Amino acid sequence: MTMIDPSNAVSPQQLLRIREQAEELEGVFLTMLTKQMFAMRKPDENFGGGFGEETWRSMQAEELANTIAKSGGVGIADQLLGEMIAAQEAANAARPTKIPGIGVYGK
Repeated sequence: MTMIDPSNAVSPQQLLRIREQAEELEGVFLTMLTKQMFAMRKPDENFGGGFGEETWRSMQAEELANTIAKSGGVGIADQLLGEMIAAQEAANAARPTKIPGIGVYGK
C-alpha cells in the first residue's frame, strides 16, 4: 500500500490548473480530429467553397472540439488527470521544504 504524504499533496489551486490543462489538451486532440473530419467533407454548393469556407470550417471545428472537451469530453482529460496529479505530487516532493541558511556571501 502506498502511503500518501500530505505535505506533497496537490493544492486546490494546482488541482484546478491541472484540470484546465488536461481539458485543454483534450481540446487540442479533438480539434485535430474534427478538422480532419471536416476536411474529408466536400464543399457545400450553397456556400461555394473557397478560402472563406475553409476558414469558417476550421473555426467551427475548433469551437466544436472545445465545447466537447468542456462538456465532459471523451474521457481523455479524465485519464490524463491522474497522471498529471501524480507528476505534480512528485515535483512537490522533490522540492526542498527548507531553504538552506546560506547568506549573501555563502557562509
